[in-house]
Amino acid sequence: MFKNLTIGQHYPVDSPVHELDPRVKIIITFIFIISLFVINNFLTYVFVVLFLGVAIIKSKVPIKFVLKGLKPILIIIVITFFINLLMTPGEVILEIGPLDVTKEGIRQAGFMGIRLILLIMGTSLLTLTTSPILLTDGIESLLNPFKKIGLPAHELAMMMTIALRFIPTLMEETEKIMKAQKARGADFESGNLINRAKSLVPLLVPLFISAFRRADDLAMAMEARCYRGGEHRTRMRQLTIAKGDYIAVSFFVVYTIAIIVSRILW
Repeated sequence: MFKNLTIGQHYPVDSPVHELDPRVKIIITFIFIISLFVINNFLTYVFVVLFLGVAIIKSKVPIKFVLKGLKPILIIIVITFFINLLMTPGEVILEIGPLDVTKEGIRQAGFMGIRLILLIMGTSLLTLTTSPILLTDGIESLLNPFKKIGLPAHELAMMMTIALRFIPTLMEETEKIMKAQKARGADFESGNLINRAKSLVPLLVPLFISAFRRADDLAMAMEARCYRGGEHRTRMRQLTIAKGDYIAVSFFVVYTIAIIVSRILW
């Protein structure tokens, strides 16, 4: 299951989306996430799907690779869907014992399910098309104005990128620990949801030990390369806004206007 996680992974390929400035991609992704929670009708999601579809096609990342990132969180999507379906008050259309399915619940559950799917696909596309180094430089550049109030922009950007980059690594480590414990007779698949969750508790100790070991190795490697933070640090590649970035921003402005207009009209 964990090998299907795409958030934090980089898919190296030559594409127009990969060549975009990381700052542009970060800002577009941030506004894209906001737009998902602004939408108040299902018809507007057509614009979101079209925008995301064009972005995936231009990125040259296989659609199957993007979609497989939904598998690890499928249970979260299902649980969220049913919680909204059964817990939202409104006009009752079906009674299931003590629980009621309402018209408003169906609408809310549909919204949340679609939002989570598009949210994962959109955020995955950012890391799939941006290398960790460029992602760090982009975040640091966007945080630079806050240095005036004492915000350590470089250190914060570095921590965020390392944490994001290590998500698939820790998931892979978790899978290895699970296979090792299964070989020793551990059972992670039988029983109800609560029992299966309890069976995962023994994974935490070896996983934390492995995470601390990797963190220590990473710190030693950075010290061995004379890493001293962001002060007086130079870059081989300077971030510049190119023609492709203006085209991407223009396309995204059209998408944003379409979302706003559709919210007002519908």
